Amino acid sequence: MIRFKQRSTENELMDDLSLDEIQIRSILKDITLANKWLGGNNITIKALDRLFKEHPREKYTILDIGCGDGSMLREVADHCAENHIKTQLIGLDLNEKSINIAKESSRGYGNIRYLTQDVLALKPEKFRCDILLCTLTLHHFSREQIHTFIKKFALLATIGIIVNDLDRNKIGFALFKVFSLVFMKTHVAKHDGLVSIKSGFTKNDFHIFSRSVPSMDYKVLWRWAFRYEWILTHPNT
Repeated sequence: MIRFKQRSTENELMDDLSLDEIQIRSILKDITLANKWLGGNNITIKALDRLFKEHPREKYTILDIGCGDGSMLREVADHCAENHIKTQLIGLDLNEKSINIAKESSRGYGNIRYLTQDVLALKPEKFRCDILLCTLTLHHFSREQIHTFIKKFALLATIGIIVNDLDRNKIGFALFKVFSLVFMKTHVAKHDGLVSIKSGFTKNDFHIFSRSVPSMDYKVLWRWAFRYEWILTHPNT
């Protein structure tokens, strides 16, 4: 792999909370389209299926950190409904405008609810779940913050954590630049996609992060297109 040596600390334009809802709607539409065409959400769905098989329960509470417009949870809801798996789904995001879009887009999904929530202020007693999802969110944070998050996530999730995030890879960067020019409309999504890749991870990064929760088992797997799947589980659950 041809890599950027260090994670970028450049800010993403999407993190600007002053963006209006019309702008956010257009940006999230681009991001959702990219995930659809590049198969990103399928990584999380397949990882969920493995945890369901390994940890059978009558019903699962699933918490999605940094849920954006809720597209990930809607895919989870549809998949679980098709496979007769009972779920209660909760999406958290700091951006209230994104949460409003998620609520609007998820009408008809009675088992999904969304809350505006700062991840840094999560309280384990309030947001306990069976499985915690974190898709394309972790790369927004510093190494120190990630160590803190993983400790907190471990307290929230009784079964485990599924992280789906980007490989910090120059080939992926070049391919995304071409993809975004052809398929994405907004400048913010094009810009942030490239910044996100430079803020992504190597396999060794996840090994280091895993040391924050030594009591948990974990696996790190590379997935197409230039993603890492990092699953942490509590033993004997």
